Amino acid sequence: MSDYQVIEIGAQRDWRAFHGGFDETRSRDGRRVVDHELTMQYIGMTANALVPGEEAGYWHVHEKVEELYVFLGGRGQMGLDDEVVDVAEGTVVRVGQGVWRTWRALPDSPEELRWLCIRSGGEQLPHMPDDSRRGPERPMPW
Repeated sequence: MSDYQVIEIGAQRDWRAFHGGFDETRSRDGRRVVDHELTMQYIGMTANALVPGEEAGYWHVHEKVEELYVFLGGRGQMGLDDEVVDVAEGTVVRVGQGVWRTWRALPDSPEELRWLCIRSGGEQLPHMPDDSRRGPERPMPW
C-alpha cells in the first residue's frame, strides 16, 4: 500500500461551517485542523474562514514552528509584532519563530477572509530538495 491519504475539505464558501481547533478550549467556527485528520509527519495545515469584522481575539508566538499563511479570499489584516499588514486574495505571509501574530477580517470585507495556514518545524529545507529522483521510465497514468 502506498503512503498517501486523501480527504475533501470542501469549497471555500463552506469553510465557515467547520468547527475545530487544536483542543476543545481553542476551537472556533471557521477552523479545520487538517493535520488532525491526516497522518502528517513534518507539516500541519488549517483551513480558516472569518466573517467580516471577526478577529482572532488573541496573539500567539511559536518557538519552533514556522507558519505560512496563504490568503484565498476576502480582505483582512495581520498583526506581526508591532506592524499591521494588509492581506487579501493572493497574499502569502511567512511568519518565523519568535514573531507575535494575530489576524482579523476587515469589517468592510466583501466576503469572508479565507486562508490556509501551513505549519512546519524541524530542520531547514534545502533550496532545491535533494531527496527526490525522477522516473523517466515510468509511464504517465492518464
